[in-house]
Amino acid sequence: MEPTTLTTRRLLLRPFGPQDTYKVHAACQDPDIQRWTVIPSPYRLTDAELFIARLAPAGWRDDSAYSFALVLPESGTLVGALSVDRRSRPGTYEVGYWSSREHRNRGYVTEAVLGSARWAFTALGADRLEWRAEIGNVASRAVALRAGFRLEGEQRSGLLNKGVRRDAWTAALLPSDLGLPGTHPYLPERHGAAPDSAR
Repeated sequence: MEPTTLTTRRLLLRPFGPQDTYKVHAACQDPDIQRWTVIPSPYRLTDAELFIARLAPAGWRDDSAYSFALVLPESGTLVGALSVDRRSRPGTYEVGYWSSREHRNRGYVTEAVLGSARWAFTALGADRLEWRAEIGNVASRAVALRAGFRLEGEQRSGLLNKGVRRDAWTAALLPSDLGLPGTHPYLPERHGAAPDSAR
């Protein structure tokens, strides 16, 4: 897919470019980003260069991951990052994100998640957008819940981070949660219905 730029009320979600290398490197010195995300730790300038020059563009080229810089349009300030990654199940994608320390608690990432979700459901034909985070990452969980994700449970050993398997929270957002049609019909399970039995 050709790299795409999305616009929300306060943000541009655009592909990363060389101008972002030092900004990404600086933001990722935050111990919280290194602790809760799967980026390398310590995070060196060469890691940012690799991500900007090779990994992020390759994801767009092979339709495996769509990485966005979250930018304030007036100033060009980088406030965070977001990626929508293709999963192995048809129509299923996963969203991941981080926010720079000085721009947290302003709703930017929630706004970006909702904007990218609408794009995934319409442009990518997604029927399910998943979120996973290590149990204890309450900031990421709060963003997912504010964006309308529904918690679906916990996965033992559900996330690999820096060579260690960790338990994870999982949640999902569906097109219907945002008032959008899905690519395929969805028939939800009726809770409380008596199971069929042979009589």
